Amino acid sequence: MARYYIDTSIWLNLFKKEGDSSKGVPYWQIAKEFIEQVMFSDDDEIIYSDIVLREIKLKLGEYEYIKVVDFFFKEPKCVKVDLAADDKIIARQLESQYQFEISFYDLVHMVLCKRSDCILITRDKQLSDVSRENGISAYKPEDITRS
Repeated sequence: MARYYIDTSIWLNLFKKEGDSSKGVPYWQIAKEFIEQVMFSDDDEIIYSDIVLREIKLKLGEYEYIKVVDFFFKEPKCVKVDLAADDKIIARQLESQYQFEISFYDLVHMVLCKRSDCILITRDKQLSDVSRENGISAYKPEDITRS
């Protein structure tokens, strides 16, 4: 069983249909294939948090957000992880340690991944590198998608 925490940028790739097909497979298509792979697996799960939902709402607006939330709440393969009291404290400490070069929300994603024993799915190279430094597996969706 694998548990995947998909960062907000990957969800936005999918929901906003981001990517240029003239440069290869668009990001949204890669995200869709990855998410479908998890959905149709026997025991893999997608882990999400209020932070992901909050960022999606900021980027998509209320109408699109309602559809997204409906997807998360109805899909049994999507499991919500709540922020623990210490998660924000740890993220703030990391924010200082990395000299505020990584966003607080990205660090919260990372902390949630570590606590929930998840694989982080992101395109953010800096976040991937910092996650690996902190013992978290981090990949792009195409690195995991099976053909």
